[in-house]
Parts: sequence; structure tokens; C-alpha cells
Amino acid sequence: MSQIPNSHSDSHEHEHTHGMFHHHHHTVTRVSKVLIWGITLNLLYVLIEGGAGIYANSMGLISDAGHNLSDVFSLLLTLVGIKLTMAKSNSRFTYGYQKSTILISLLNAFILLVAVGVIIVESIRKFYHPDPIDGSLVSWTAGAGIIINGLTAWLLMKDQKEDLNVRGAFLHMAADTLVSLGVVIAGIIITFTGWVIIDPVISLSIAILILISTWNMLKETLKLTIDGVPDGINIERLKDSIESLDHVRSIHHLHVWALSTTVNAMTLHVLIDSRENENDVNHKITEIAFNEGISHPTIQFETTPCGDDRLFEK
Repeated sequence: MSQIPNSHSDSHEHEHTHGMFHHHHHTVTRVSKVLIWGITLNLLYVLIEGGAGIYANSMGLISDAGHNLSDVFSLLLTLVGIKLTMAKSNSRFTYGYQKSTILISLLNAFILLVAVGVIIVESIRKFYHPDPIDGSLVSWTAGAGIIINGLTAWLLMKDQKEDLNVRGAFLHMAADTLVSLGVVIAGIIITFTGWVIIDPVISLSIAILILISTWNMLKETLKLTIDGVPDGINIERLKDSIESLDHVRSIHHLHVWALSTTVNAMTLHVLIDSRENENDVNHKITEIAFNEGISHPTIQFETTPCGDDRLFEK
């Protein structure tokens, strides 16, 4: 029985890993700048929208400002999480602090759920105690939100598929853009009809929209916290691709989990026909893992069965 942790000793795979690191570093730098701009613009907008909502007595603006404030915290947490992925590992944290990005994503989801609860409670109160609203001010203030949130979402769009935290930030901004559009429409309706009841209706719509956009992210994050297989990795395809390789007799103890919101790991026992073929099979399995989105494969080779041929169980 022998173990080849990763094929970092292989020049091709070392260059592959080296290239992945520099790509990730470039992405972190770009996304960090976007997040800093997003935090600054949204914090400024929260102050303007909250003040306008109080002046206009609009629950729609106040609830949206509260949600935007939660987005500021979410963007800040996302920025912290991204920075932590670049922190160096040490003897106490051998993978660095990458796992913290999953915890931050989970915290972001809970922040959104709290915001939804606050909006629902206040909107229900407004149904029973409607107040006069300055529809024109509501529309102009929310219109500024369309520009700020839309711009931030557009800047995050490119990288949201590569990182669960960035995806969460993108969903926040995209949802807020649609929410601001809804508040603009509500302000116009109030201006021309005086139907102030439309304000809590829009607020409840905001809550539902946020809840829907958060649900999938929450499920994925909860799965990653208990080391479930990350979305986007087809475990059956991975298994079939490895078992179809020459010199591979069988595989067992296959485990795939997330080290962070961007980095995935795999451990695997492989029964091969001869030790002479270890390097060749290791190279091919590592390539399969990289193509599946797994950057940390650890492969243990065997030439005689170890007595336990279960695929997933320990």
C-alpha cells in the first residue's frame, strides 16, 4: 500500500496548480475591489434611503434601507471571508482559514432571514395602521437604489459562479435591484392613486423575494458545513471516470468535500494491477479531479484488497 498525496511532484500538475493559485489570487483582488466599492456605495445609500423613508413615512423605503444595511454587513463579511482564503496555513490550521468562508456564507444567510422577519412584522403592522406617504420621494430615492445595486450586481456577476460567498453577495444585489424597481413602481402608484396600502404589499413582496433568493444558498451552505459533496460535482461521473482507467481494478473510500466556498478536496483508495503503474494512474486521476473542480486530491494506492471495499463509508 502506498500513498501519493497530490501529484505536485509532477511538473504538469504543479504548473496546473500554480496557475490555479494565480487565477484565484487575481480573482480575489478584483472581487475585493468590487466589494469595497459596493460597501461604500451601499452604506451611503442606506443613510439616504433611511432618512428619506423616515421623512416620507414609507415602510417600503425603511424596510429596504434595513435590508440594504444587512447587505452592507454581508458584503463586509464576504470581503473578510475572501481575504481569509489567502491567509497562510500553519501548524495549528494546516488548511489555513479557508473553512471560515463557509461559516461566513451561513452567517450571511441568517442575516437575510432576520431581515425578512423584520420586514414581514413591520409590513403587517402597516396593513393595520396605514400612514400617508410621499410617493414622489419614494420613487426618486428607490431609483437611486436601482443604479447602485444594479451596478454592484453587474460587477459581481462574472465571479458569482466560482464562489458561494460571491454568489450570495450577487444575489443580494440583484434582488435589491428588483426590489428598488418595485418600490419605484409603488411610489408612482401612490402618487397618482393615493393607494398607500401598496407600500406594505411591496414590502411583503420584498420579503418573499429575499427568502426565495436565499433558500438555495442556505441549503448549499448547510450541506458544506457537514462536509456534503459540493454542488457542481457529479460523484457518479467522477467514480465512473476513475474506474474506467487502465490498470484500475476498483476504487473505495471515495470522499469529496469543500475546504472553502471555492476549494474542494477528495480522498480515495485505488486498487491497481501493479505498483509500476502508480504514477501514470495518479496523473490521470488528478486530471479527472481537476476537471471536476477538485484541486486537492489525495490518492492511496493498493495492489491487494484492504478488506473493505465500501465506496463511501469509512
